[in-house]
Amino acid sequence: MLIWGLCVIYRTLGRGVFFCRRCGGDREYRHRAGRRYVTVFFIPLIPLMKTGEHVQCLTCKIRYVTEVLKLPTTVQMQLAHVAGMRAVVAIMLRAGDPASPIARRRALEAVTGTGDKSYDEDALETDLAEPADTARPKISALGAQLQIEAREWCLAEAIRIAMADGPLTGAERAAAEHLAGALGMTQAQAIGVIALTEQNTVLSPGGNDPPGAPKSRKGFAPP
Repeated sequence: MLIWGLCVIYRTLGRGVFFCRRCGGDREYRHRAGRRYVTVFFIPLIPLMKTGEHVQCLTCKIRYVTEVLKLPTTVQMQLAHVAGMRAVVAIMLRAGDPASPIARRRALEAVTGTGDKSYDEDALETDLAEPADTARPKISALGAQLQIEAREWCLAEAIRIAMADGPLTGAERAAAEHLAGALGMTQAQAIGVIALTEQNTVLSPGGNDPPGAPKSRKGFAPP
C-alpha cells in the first residue's frame, strides 16, 4: 500500500487582466507560484523545492511565463494609441498655425479615427496647452506598439495635418522629424516619408471643402 508520494501545491500571488495569445484577447488571469511537497496518505507534509511562477488564463487554462504580463492589453494599447495621436497632432499644430480651421479639422479627424469619438475642439485646446515635453513619452509609447508601416502612416498623417493649409514650413518639417524620432524611426525613414507625403498630397483650393470654398494659407487671411 502506497502511503507517501509527491504533489505540487500552488498559491495565488495575484489576479488581473492580460492579453492571452491563445484566446486572442484580454482575459482574466491568476499569477501563481508552486512548491513540491512530500505527501503521506495524500496529505502534503514536507515542503521541497519551488517549481517557479506562472500566469494562467482563467478562460483557456493555458499557462504562460510571467513575462507575458509586460505585454500591453488591448485596452492599454487603445488608450496608448489615442494618447499618442493626441500628442502628435498637438505638436504638429503648434509648429504651424494652431488657429487654422482646416488644420484643426484634420487634427480632430486624426484623433477620432483612433476610436475616441468624443474628441472635440475643447479637448484639442487642452492638448495644445499641455507642455511640449509631456508629449514625447506618449508618442514613444505609441511607436513601441506599432509596426514600421504603421509608424510611417502615423507620421504621414501628421504631415497631412500640417499641409492642410499650405506647404510645409521649416518649423513643421523640423516637427515632423522630431515626431519620427519619437516614434522610433530613423532619420532616413523620416526623410523618405516626408518627401513621399509631400509628393502625394494634392492641395486643392479648399482641401476637403467643396470646390470654390475660400481657404486660408499660412501667413494669409482668406479674402
